[in-house]
Order: sequence, then structure tokens, then C-alpha cells
Amino acid sequence: MSNSLHENKIQKLSLLGIIITMGIVYGDIGTSPLYVMKAIIAWGQDTSRDYILGALSAIIWTLTLQTTIKYVIITLRADNKGEGGILALYALQRRLKRKWLYFIAIIGASALIADGMITPSITVVSAIEGLDMILPGTPVVPIVIMILTLLFVFQQFGTQNIGKFFGPVMMLWFLMLGVLGVGQILKYPQILEAFNPWLGIKLVFTSPSGFLIMGAVFLSTTGAEALYSDLGHCGIRNIRASWVFVKTGLVLNYLGQGAWILSGHQSAKDIINPFFGIMPESMLVFGVLMATMAAIIASQALISGSYTIFSEAMSLNLWPRLKIKYPTVVKGQLYIPFVNWFLYFACVFVVIYFKDSSKMEAAYGLSITITMLMTTILMLSYLLMKKVNIALIFVFAITYLSIEGSFLISNMFKFMHGGWLTVLLAGLIGWVMYVWYNARKIKNKQLKFVKVKDYFNVIKDLSEDTSVPKYATNLVFLSKADYLTDLENKIIYSLLHKHPKRADHYWILHVHYIDEPYSLKYSVEELIPNVLCRVEFRLGFRVQPLINQYFRQVIEDLVAEGKFDSLSGYPSLRKANMQADFRFIVIHRVHNYEAEFTWLQKLIMNMYGVIAKFGLSDIRALNLDTSNVKEETVPLVINYPKRSKIERIV
Repeated sequence: MSNSLHENKIQKLSLLGIIITMGIVYGDIGTSPLYVMKAIIAWGQDTSRDYILGALSAIIWTLTLQTTIKYVIITLRADNKGEGGILALYALQRRLKRKWLYFIAIIGASALIADGMITPSITVVSAIEGLDMILPGTPVVPIVIMILTLLFVFQQFGTQNIGKFFGPVMMLWFLMLGVLGVGQILKYPQILEAFNPWLGIKLVFTSPSGFLIMGAVFLSTTGAEALYSDLGHCGIRNIRASWVFVKTGLVLNYLGQGAWILSGHQSAKDIINPFFGIMPESMLVFGVLMATMAAIIASQALISGSYTIFSEAMSLNLWPRLKIKYPTVVKGQLYIPFVNWFLYFACVFVVIYFKDSSKMEAAYGLSITITMLMTTILMLSYLLMKKVNIALIFVFAITYLSIEGSFLISNMFKFMHGGWLTVLLAGLIGWVMYVWYNARKIKNKQLKFVKVKDYFNVIKDLSEDTSVPKYATNLVFLSKADYLTDLENKIIYSLLHKHPKRADHYWILHVHYIDEPYSLKYSVEELIPNVLCRVEFRLGFRVQPLINQYFRQVIEDLVAEGKFDSLSGYPSLRKANMQADFRFIVIHRVHNYEAEFTWLQKLIMNMYGVIAKFGLSDIRALNLDTSNVKEETVPLVINYPKRSKIERIV
């Protein structure tokens, strides 16, 4: 079965699609019962009836308002050719005149990445801690580090085969959640009062610790943003259909944990994780095994999602180019070594630093509230762009800015308890994105273009001037000129002035990144018959720029159409039917420090120079054949400050 057919089969509403969706989409939010109720008790130090019912009511209505209504019903409709996520939402709008949108996208994406670093740690630790109920004194930290090490090492080989088991495992997981919950609800049916929203409102506004524990309640919906990001993998109909089953299992399990607590099994001081507490003793081993598998699946989803976010950020000029590998033939499955090991060391640090899940709960969730707020702002801009009724937009804004603003304030209490770590990481990632985006803007503003038609005659004459040594049969320049009529003056300088370069054929390649995720198209325009051609590649923001490969296909297409002769331009080689040579010229514009920049621009350009050393060069980023590429450097074209004229004395 081809990849495209397989992708369409997954995205169409079907039982297979629903099962696969459970394995891809719901790992994060699906493992939240492992730690949410435990965190609520720990933060509130209360197991009274009003407190537990109020907390459960807050969980149920948070899942309803945030996950069901905001994400599943509304936000999933904002798809970019079937793709979702905060950067895809930004890509839909980046052509608008709202220049500040990039800043919102940077904040949201960096916060999502940073907070996600705790997801593998807290889920795996919470699962392994269940072993302590079976074998007291279990060395949790070494076991967790071993599991994380194997998980991250395995990434380079791809998850095509084991990924097939994720869906059935998660389906069994949610079924187990529901059955365990029902067992406890039948023993304490009064717990169903938690569906009353007034109990949650009353807790928040009347209880001394009500507002504080909202930060713990928020953990129940942290996977909602990942749900939106996975839209392209599963399709909106499968996500919506599977969410009914998933939410039912989650709510039943939360209610079951609450019923177990109110039945007198839990004290506010000696806290036992209610998730494992509701299991029969004979089921604990199976329960810990299932929790561990679900935690690994949740971690895998987070890791794969991080690769996608960084890949999109690169294509949107928000991050330097990094090496990307494709371990399988599955569409969209990629492996970024730098991101993989960065996440690994971050997760190991979190495990060693916090040691147990209760401390991680204090740090978890702060940054993701920022991401949700940024998504809300981008959604408001999107709804305005779509000209939705202004009254509906106003209701959406008031509702979710209020809810998420409240969650953010309550989560700020976590700052000194570990939240500072995710905020620090988000700040560092966001700063790199900000510098990279604005440095590219500064550089592009200094670009000077000329009208290429003004040089048609001299380029044609140069190609026929035998007094100039032939540089190559085919000479290829990479251009940033968006318009067919334009060309950077530095290309003209390199071609005609710096070192006149004679060739039989000249090619101008332009890569245009568009907002459609998987677009892969090209066009060819002959500017000077049989001498100068311009090729434009139109690549989606999720397509890797394999320019060498794509350009080879262009040449093959032109040869097949009889529009290009692929034999060498050197008579002796042509006689032997040798293929023509191609040589690429890559021109780097170097920042010269005499430029008159503002202090912020100087800081950005200096930081850009440092960051660029850790990314791929244009040659490697565009996957050019290094054996036939020449690099040239030129100063960045700028307006120099006026200086005193030097005076001649002799």
C-alpha cells in the first residue's frame, strides 16, 4: 500500500482510524489520571467531601470547556491543508499585515517544547512509582533513566513497526481506566454529584486553597495542544469520534478515584496515589505494566511531536537548519539527532533533579498554559480573518482568555517549586527563535536587487566569449529574489566582476516556502533562450529542501521534453557521450561590524552569528552535493555611517 493511500485510510473515519488515533493523539492527556488527583490532594492537603467533589467538578468541566469545546469542536477546524498545531495556525496567517503574530507563535511554540520536556519524565516516573506498592524500596530513578535511555536511543531506527501496537494498547488503557472507575463509582454513587458545575465554581471562589489547586486541575487537560498538533496524522473525524471514548474513560477514572478517596481510603497527610489505590491488589502488576506502556507511548508522541515542531520552525525561518534523517518511509516520520539528545538530557536532568512525581507535578503545566493562551490569541486572529460573526468571536475571547488567564495565575504559584525550569527553557528556546527570525529579516532588508533583463546581453556574450576560461558547462546560483524579473546584485557581482564565470548554461534556483504543509512543485522559466533559466521550487513548510535531488528531477524532465541537452559542453567529453557538469555557487553575506545598527539590531546580529555556528550551512541545509559547490562571501549590503574624508598631504 502506498504512503498516500495509507495516510488517506487513516484520516477517513473508520474503526482502524479511531484505534490508530488513540495511539498517536491521546498519550499525554490519557496518562494524566496517573498524577492529577494525587497532585490535587497534595496541593490542597484536603480530602473532605466538598473539596474532592469540587475538584472533580473542575476537572470534568475543564475537560469539557478546554479540550472538547475549544480544541475538538472549534480549533480543529483551523487546519492548514489538513495539518494542525500552533505553527500551522501561524502559517495560515503569516501573510497578514499583523506582523506581531510571529511573536505570539514563538512564545507558544517555545513554551510547548519546554513544558513537554517534563511529559516523559512525569509519566514514566508516575508509572514506575506504582512498583513501590508491590516492592517497597524500588529504585525508581535508575529504572526510569534506563527506560528513557532505551526510548531515545531507539528513535534513530524509527517507530513504524512498534507504532502499530500503540493504538490497541491505548484502547485497552482507556477501557481499563473506565472499568476501574465504574467499580468504585458503584460503591459510592454519590460521586456523580461532581457533574454539577456549581461545585467546582464554589471550590475555586470560596475555598482558601481552591484557586491554588486549579494549577493541579489544569494538568488534566495538558494534552489538548498535542491533540491539535496531531490533526494531520489522524484527521478531524477520527479525533472527534475517538475523543468520545477517551473522555468517557478519563472522566469515569477520575470519578472512581474520587469515590475511593471519599470512601475513607485516603488521608491528606499519608498520600497514596489514588490511581493505583483503586486497583485490586491482584491487578497491581498488570496495572503498573499498562501504566508503563501508556507512559512510553505518551513519551513517544511527545518526542515525535517535538521533531515536527522543530522541522516546521526551520521552514518558517524560526530556527536554524538542523540535520534531519528519515528512518522509515512513513510520511511525516523523521528523526532530528540534535533535538532527540537535547530532549533526552533534559528529561534525565528533570528525573534526577526532582526524583519523584509529586515534585514534578509542581513544575508541570506552567508553560503549557502560556501555549494555550497563545493559541487562543492566534485563533482570535484566525476567526477575524475568516470574518466570523463578531459576537461569537467576543464570546470566544472572553471565555478562554478568562479561563486560561486564571489557570496561568494559579500556575504561577508553581514558579518557585520548579516551574522556573520550564519557563527558563522556554525563554532560551524563544530567544533563539526571536533572534533567528529577526536576523533574517535584517539581512533580507539589506538585499539589493537589479532587473535581470538589464544584463541579458552581457550574460549571453559572456557565455560565448572563448577568451574567458570556461568555468562550468552548467553554473547554478541560489537566489532569494521572489520575482522573476529580479536578481540580487551580489549574484551579478560574482558572475561578472569578482571572477567572470563563463558557462554554456546559467541557472537561477529560488526556493519559495509556502504555507501549505506538503506542497512539492516547481516551475521553469527560460529567461535567455538556451542560456539562462530560472527554476522556482514551491515547498510546503513540512517538506525538506532536498534541492540537489529536486533539481536533478527538473533536468530529467527537461531532457525528456527535448528542451535541454544533458551532454557535456566540452567537445572531448561530449564525443564520449559524457554527461554535463553542474557547479553551484553559494554566496554568504557576512555581517560587517561597521554597519550603523541600533543596539538591539547589533545584539541580534551578534547572537545570530553565534547561533548560526550550531546550525547547518546552506549547502548542507539544501542537501547540495558538496563536491560541486563553491562558497563565496560578500559583505552585507548596508548604508554605512558618514565618516570624515581622509586628507592627502603629499
